[in-house]
Amino acid sequence: MKRIFLLLASLFMFLGTQQSFGWGQKGHDIVAYVAQCNLKKSVKKKVERALGGHTLMYYSSWMDNIRGFDEFRHTSTWHYANVDEGYTYETMPKEPAGDVYTALTDTIEKLRDHRNLSDSLENLYLRYLIHLVGDMHCPMHAGRKTDLGGNQLKIKWFGSNTNIHSVWDTAFIESVRKWSYTEWRDNIDYLPKAEKERLAAGTPLDWMNETVNICKQIYMEIEEGGNYSWDYMYNNFPVLELQLQRAGYRLARILNELY
Repeated sequence: MKRIFLLLASLFMFLGTQQSFGWGQKGHDIVAYVAQCNLKKSVKKKVERALGGHTLMYYSSWMDNIRGFDEFRHTSTWHYANVDEGYTYETMPKEPAGDVYTALTDTIEKLRDHRNLSDSLENLYLRYLIHLVGDMHCPMHAGRKTDLGGNQLKIKWFGSNTNIHSVWDTAFIESVRKWSYTEWRDNIDYLPKAEKERLAAGTPLDWMNETVNICKQIYMEIEEGGNYSWDYMYNNFPVLELQLQRAGYRLARILNELY
């Protein structure tokens, strides 16, 4: 009973600060739903069977919700890859416990052998995959270590105190459109097949560097203490939409290739 209480306490404490850690739940659900709608029929059946009959959306935020548990504390650095000013991803000193790029590539490699994995391990690695692809495409997840990925870069969003990391993780999506994750998918997953394939192309390292470059541009356009609202939101909405599309199509591509 004591253990259950402590686990619940950790979870509630985490939920109170969740916006600092990654795409919010809606962002991850959007990515997962775009991916699910672009899976081959046979792949969709295999993946949902491996997930215990659940959809990709069911587990899209699972990695955020369990990071406070002792058995998953080793994954705490897997949600991001800090890149300080003057560094590239390749030259930046690495987190000893891994980052979003190393975790994603390792997870993909493990799933290449999914036929020889136990059901529980295959299920676990799929949960990781769904979330990690989303986090890799969240711009501030390539933020500077010196300001904790933008968490210490204080700004105002429509007059309210926050930080640039939280804006790109959650506030942006909730402010720009009052859509559900299904409505988001309906409105951004409209591209012809050739364009989807173009956006899904590349390697995880290409995608990591792409996010690093977007993050650098965000830093260039932000002033600490600034008040940002309509102009910033609509000037940067194309970037937000593109990253959600890329993440969804790339997750679908990975699963279609693996299964």
